[in-house]
Amino acid sequence: MTLDHHDPLFDRTMIEATLQLAQSHGWQRVSLVDASREAGLPLQQVRQRFPFKSMILIRLNSQIDDAALCGESYGATVRERLFDLLMRRFDAMQDYRSGICAIMHTLPRDPALAALLAGTTMESLRWVADAAALDRHGLGGMIRLNSLLAIWSRTLARWEKDSTPDLADTMQVLDSTLARAERMGLLKESSASGQADMVTEEGGLPDHVAPEENRNNNVLD
Repeated sequence: MTLDHHDPLFDRTMIEATLQLAQSHGWQRVSLVDASREAGLPLQQVRQRFPFKSMILIRLNSQIDDAALCGESYGATVRERLFDLLMRRFDAMQDYRSGICAIMHTLPRDPALAALLAGTTMESLRWVADAAALDRHGLGGMIRLNSLLAIWSRTLARWEKDSTPDLADTMQVLDSTLARAERMGLLKESSASGQADMVTEEGGLPDHVAPEENRNNNVLD
């Protein structure tokens, strides 16, 4: 079967081949020429679709986002919706687990790649935050989004080591870090969702926080 580069299966086939090589040889030694041969795809079409190697990771991240954002998120609270959306991302990543872990091991030695993936991750989390109706307005919104990044990063580190078949360890860490963020008032619901009230009795992070109040907002401390 010959795949056209407009076919969604073209991307998946090329991504799988590239990550398989990354697992075997390391990301820095992978070439798209070798990956195209491994995938059995025409080199000219691979060049059109993936003009540089990091496009593989950008397309992969897009596929993971699609898996997380398809359909409605489940949950009555921001915490529940974030748990659902972020676990969808981890579930989608399972298909590429070994290759993704190989790339994660490369990041300390590749600052440019680390910066690229940091940017794509933050953009993905903006979509997740909006889908969960997390308030991103103002200074408080920036703090909430950065707290979500901290939650994602801590859970990602657990996912990398999680050998349970149902990702039980990953779910436990995600649930506990989200619970702590909720207790700290970092999961304020957006008023645009039509469900959020103003600050509740339990408290909530305001949109403008005094400097002395900012020091304890890291959910990883």
